[in-house]
Amino acid sequence: MRPFREIDLTNVNEITLGSADLREEMDAHGYVLIRGLLAPKDLDPLLRGVTEVLHDAGWLNAESDPYDRVANMAFACFEDDAPFKVVYDRVFCLPSFHALPHHPVLQLVMKMLVGQHLLIHPKSVGRLIFPNFDRATTHAHQDHTAVAGDEETFTAWLPLHDCPLEQGPLRILDGSHRFGLQPTDGETGCIPPGTERGSDWVGGDIRAGDLLLFNSLTVHEAEPNRSDRMRISLDCRFQSYQRAINPAALVFAGSGRRSWPKTYANWLSDELQYYWAKLPLQLKPSKVELVGLARGSESPDERARYAGILEAIESNTYSMKSRH
Repeated sequence: MRPFREIDLTNVNEITLGSADLREEMDAHGYVLIRGLLAPKDLDPLLRGVTEVLHDAGWLNAESDPYDRVANMAFACFEDDAPFKVVYDRVFCLPSFHALPHHPVLQLVMKMLVGQHLLIHPKSVGRLIFPNFDRATTHAHQDHTAVAGDEETFTAWLPLHDCPLEQGPLRILDGSHRFGLQPTDGETGCIPPGTERGSDWVGGDIRAGDLLLFNSLTVHEAEPNRSDRMRISLDCRFQSYQRAINPAALVFAGSGRRSWPKTYANWLSDELQYYWAKLPLQLKPSKVELVGLARGSESPDERARYAGILEAIESNTYSMKSRH
């Protein structure tokens, strides 16, 4: 595995980040690693909030400092497990979880890529990865498989703490975005090992404040977490709101376990609530297309999914406000 190409901003007096250079790097390699973009203090509110949730849930070793993130393996689980969902829902409701993607410096970088019409996806994804727990290791995939919408969507991967190789940072398949959407095994959404198309795998340590940014078609995967600590990171997604967005990226369809009113219930500010409702979004599929898909998709599961998305869009209770 080769080391990441990188842009080092740790000495901002000597290095200037330019839009043309950033775009050239992204077009050529499908990713950009920017060192030292954020200060660790920018990450601290969310890291503290997540650590408190994990400590309260018993996921951290009671004999260690919670901020060392030493895992209590008796509680090891991952996103498909019911206990994980209970804890993750508490993390998702943290105001700091939603504030970090709106950091002014992060927005500035994203506008260099997508232009001034920046849409910050509201449903960022937190990764709470137990060590030495292989079920939690994410294998090679492309985010577009799940996110859909426009291919010119970008993921910003931010570890909330220093993440050396032993703690399982992401690695990237250089140039893989040029091969379009690659075949998956159909069940997991992952690309079968050895069939990935691209150049070389690149990787290395990623520190708190570094930004790993990649295209929705870029193949990537997580290194296994071989430490004794939880790996805590955030996936934020961005695009131009002049490009199509999958409505599933904005709403909660299905069981009703999560909703925007539940998310916002204990917030002290409404500044970031429903911010995307003010933008002239282009939904793909549109509401008319969702009606057709809810009626005519081949499988009952697909029909139910599209019906749930449509219901969520039209509901005051779930998401995009009544005017949508």
